[in-house]
Amino acid sequence: MTESRIHPSAVIEDGAEIGPGCEIGPFCHIGPDVRIGPGNVFKSHVVVTGETEIGAENAIYSFAVIGEIPQDKKFKGEKTRLVIGDRNRIREHVTMNAGTDGGGGVTSVGNDGLFMAGCHVAHDVRIGNNVILVNNSALAGHCVIEDDVIVGGLSGVHQFVRIGRGAIIGAVTMVTNDVIPYGLVQAPRGVLDGLNLVGLKRRGVARSDITALRAAFQMLAQGEGAFQDRARRLGEDTESPYVREIVDFVLADTDRHFLTPG
Repeated sequence: MTESRIHPSAVIEDGAEIGPGCEIGPFCHIGPDVRIGPGNVFKSHVVVTGETEIGAENAIYSFAVIGEIPQDKKFKGEKTRLVIGDRNRIREHVTMNAGTDGGGGVTSVGNDGLFMAGCHVAHDVRIGNNVILVNNSALAGHCVIEDDVIVGGLSGVHQFVRIGRGAIIGAVTMVTNDVIPYGLVQAPRGVLDGLNLVGLKRRGVARSDITALRAAFQMLAQGEGAFQDRARRLGEDTESPYVREIVDFVLADTDRHFLTPG
């Protein structure tokens, strides 16, 4: 791979590690504890600071601030980290903060994500692969966003909320409780309004599994007993791995309640 190209106006502090084939544009600032893998492209005025590790072939656009300290009054300057995977697209004015001791010390972002302009990823968040955060959406501290999730523009996710794999959050939505895998959430106060059928079909999920998911959703929405009790009964009856994923998600430990069908 070719040598990195660094614009003469960029500030690369002593101790920073930059892999081969990177492009660091005008007026970027790379801190001393930053490690950058191969093939990354930073447009102008990107700030990467703190103890931040960035994988390969990411693109970070102008005025993004990556790895700054948490927006948390409990933070006392302890050494914490931000870890970003490969092939993410991080657009203008995105902010991603490092973790806190109380949250495990690491904020992590997976691979192949798209973080549109103005998004915020707070301390101790864990983001999976192929996640899309649309313009000006925000994740509060300690959230878990599993693979293939889409969060619509101008939406907010409350701290400690988990959003299961393949779920979609509509625009201008406030999510205050956990969202089941493949769920569809919309309305200003976040109502579980069905399944992300479009996303399932785009990923080529078999018709039999989609039918099983629809039946599972109806049982969760209208069955007898508490939400977790309905999920346990689903787990006893299903042979679909997709339904099993919902069951395991619902029965896992969580600090939040679940969004239930409205």
